[in-house]
Amino acid sequence: MKTKEIIAALAALAQESRLAVFRLLVQAGPEGLAASRIAEQLDIPPSSLSFHLKELMHADMVNQKKEGRSLIYSANFTTMNGLLGFLTENCCGGNPCTKTSKTSCSPKEGVSS
Repeated sequence: MKTKEIIAALAALAQESRLAVFRLLVQAGPEGLAASRIAEQLDIPPSSLSFHLKELMHADMVNQKKEGRSLIYSANFTTMNGLLGFLTENCCGGNPCTKTSKTSCSPKEGVSS
C-alpha cells in the first residue's frame, strides 16, 4: 500500500463509530451486513451511519453491493491485510514474531508506553 492509502485507512478508522462499524463487518465476514442491521446492532442513526460508511468506502476499508433493495456492506479484507502488513512489516527488527521472539517486541520492563 502507498503512504497516502495507509493514511486514509488510519484516518477512517480513527473515529469511534467508524471503528465499531468496521469491527462489526470484520466479525460478519465476507457476507457482510445490510446497512439496517449495522444501524440496529450499533444503535447508530441511519443518516449518521451513511456518513460513516461513505468515509470507510472512500478509504477502501469497506465494500458495498446491492441485494434487492438492500445495500450490503462488508470489510475489505485486502485493504485490511495490507494495512496490517504495513504496520507490522518491521516488527522485531524485520524478523517474523514467534513465541520466542515476542518478548523482544514487548516494551522493556520499567518502560511505560
